[in-house]
Amino acid sequence: MAYDDVDAWLAHYDNPMRDVVQRVRLILLSSDDRIGECIKWKTPTFTYKGNLASFFPNSRNHATLMFHHGALIPGKFPHLEGSGKAGRVMKIASIAEAEEYREEIAQIVSAWIEWRDSMEHAAAS
Repeated sequence: MAYDDVDAWLAHYDNPMRDVVQRVRLILLSSDDRIGECIKWKTPTFTYKGNLASFFPNSRNHATLMFHHGALIPGKFPHLEGSGKAGRVMKIASIAEAEEYREEIAQIVSAWIEWRDSMEHAAAS
């Protein structure tokens, strides 16, 4: 867990969505103590047994969180957008909207952890 690196990144992040990105970050991290974060691809990235999600740092009208394997995470998540084989994005336009999505983000994190753990268990069997 590299919280200091992400704090430093945010301190220099010059974007109108900075406060929204920070709120989404805190929501994601508070969803489960096992979620880590680091700077990867020059942006905050959240991890648990692989890359869960990263911000698109150049988005200026909303905080965009890319779930790298969002299409594969078990469950239905109405605010994940996209139609590709793997990635999905969640666009969050305000702190109030981040709070509205809090439960869904927590469900995504929980589903990700269960899925990654089940894959690890299957591989060990």
